[in-house]
Amino acid sequence: MREGLHPEYGPVVFRDRAADYAFLTRSTLSATTSGKTIEWEDGHTYPVVDVEISDVSHPFYTGTARVLDTAGRVERFERRYGKKG
Repeated sequence: MREGLHPEYGPVVFRDRAADYAFLTRSTLSATTSGKTIEWEDGHTYPVVDVEISDVSHPFYTGTARVLDTAGRVERFERRYGKKG
């Protein structure tokens, strides 16, 4: 890689203020933070980025996939419109 072309990549804490939840990850946003820092659980100080929504505060995120009952749907269709054949 060429020097001076790519942004810095380092550890950053993303904090969801609405849910009082934070997680540590790596990002290029470490250089663009406004100087706010936070002391993390490991005792080190990291730059912090406040976010509006995360998986914890999003009202529609469940973390599980929905299972469709296709057998029940076919039976309901046959009951409603009659079995042809």
